[in-house]
Amino acid sequence: MQRSRPVLAVLLAAGLLASACERLEQVQDRFREQTPHEVYLASLAASGLSRTALVRDWIAVSREAVESAPLVVLPFQEEGFIASDEAVAMAYRLRIGRGQRLEGRVGVETQEGARVFVDLFRVPEAPTDPLRPVLSVDTVPGEFRYEPWREGEYILRVQPELLRGGRYRVVLRLEAQLAFPVEDHDEGAIQSTFGLPRDGGRRSHDGVDIFAPRGTPVLAAADGEVSRVQVTNLGGKVVWVRDPVRNASLYFAHLDSQAVRPGQPIGVGDTLGFVGNTGNARTTPPHLHFGLYRRGEGPVDPAPFLRRPRGILKELTADLDRLGAWVRMKEDGTYLRRAPGLGSEVVAELASDTALRVWGGSGGWYRVRLPGGTKGYVAAHLTEPAERPAETRTTLATGMVVRPAGGGAHLP
Repeated sequence: MQRSRPVLAVLLAAGLLASACERLEQVQDRFREQTPHEVYLASLAASGLSRTALVRDWIAVSREAVESAPLVVLPFQEEGFIASDEAVAMAYRLRIGRGQRLEGRVGVETQEGARVFVDLFRVPEAPTDPLRPVLSVDTVPGEFRYEPWREGEYILRVQPELLRGGRYRVVLRLEAQLAFPVEDHDEGAIQSTFGLPRDGGRRSHDGVDIFAPRGTPVLAAADGEVSRVQVTNLGGKVVWVRDPVRNASLYFAHLDSQAVRPGQPIGVGDTLGFVGNTGNARTTPPHLHFGLYRRGEGPVDPAPFLRRPRGILKELTADLDRLGAWVRMKEDGTYLRRAPGLGSEVVAELASDTALRVWGGSGGWYRVRLPGGTKGYVAAHLTEPAERPAETRTTLATGMVVRPAGGGAHLP
């Protein structure tokens, strides 16, 4: 199951495959069904409402949210407020790596029966190509999963139907697509990686070796069906599992013994056999050789599909009692950033007493909007309620006049 493959040829083939997949997806898009968001837009047009100012605004904010979506680092969560008297849409740009699965939850506390459109778009490789919708729902609260085969950037948009508002919560995280195939072990047990030369360079290692004591249970990494149970010179006692979700075959080799039969349906975590060193591994310590093969692509490095994404969901410490309210900056020189985080792009530098309306909170950051429409995130601890007394002044950033006690923030 291991063969010689020059590295340059592999990289070239991968690039051609990615381009071919992109072209195929573009052709498929011409025949796909409309998303709930698109159906809703068509219904507005059919009823003659698409020319009204309210609908034009709704369409405009749906596009603008996607175009200006901040790049967020997963895991990520945000809670916020949607005003029912204006058109609002939230969007987030995120990256899903090879072998990773996006898990999301969107909840909106709004009027009973209100529709909220949740759309996930793949960002195309060519900037002139349109975004590709890959997942669309219009019922919340709800959970969703999305597993791309290729890595890439995506944009998630959340938008309620016209004249609907309320509180929302978005939680996004990444998980590995495959479960780890050796009981009580993790990726730290992988000691021989994909692509290493074998037999003096005559072939390469088409999988990863996971070392564990003899007799440790070998577990199904995905739901599927046992396609083959064999004994071969190279792999010794082996089990093949067909994974229909990923159109792939999973290969478990060097087993001490097998515990399944061909045609047997299996679920994640079922025991397939036990760690050994049969086949050409007789001179090595016991280990599982785990391979991933995809139709039309051949052997694929399984390590990214097993690796648990790192990162901790940040606690939401921003005061959400200020949602929908006006705040002002405490001091000069505070940055308005594209996304929540000190490493995010700076949108503007704000003067003290600059007025901002709070629309959401993520970690210790507020999602805000200035009176002129500029949006971004500011550190919540650098703001204070706008109704607090302040020295009378006019800010250059917004033209806002801040008056002493009794007046609060005045927007000219």
